[in-house]
Amino acid sequence: MNLTISGHHLEVTPSLRSYVTSKLDRIVRHFDQVVDVKVLLTVEKQKEKEGRQRAECNIHVKGTDMFAESSHADLYAAVDELVDKLDRQVVRHKDRLQNHHHEAPKRLM
Repeated sequence: MNLTISGHHLEVTPSLRSYVTSKLDRIVRHFDQVVDVKVLLTVEKQKEKEGRQRAECNIHVKGTDMFAESSHADLYAAVDELVDKLDRQVVRHKDRLQNHHHEAPKRLM
């Protein structure tokens, strides 16, 4: 899994990097065919969006790409919401990939 964590108007500290990495391990635990993960952490400095912190993530898994974003006053809470959203998407994708159709039993004559 290739992991890229970048910040916009913010420096990505080692503690923040380790927190995001530990949270993203939950996604890999549910679905092991994750190819590429790109995380963008942003602090919006506009006055009407007072202290809004945003986390975005693009995930490339075998078969599709997924995107999620989350905003919160606290960046760690935004990362938590982001990982929850991504986890639901990954589990739903995994369920779709599994074959739920069973073969009909063969008749013996």
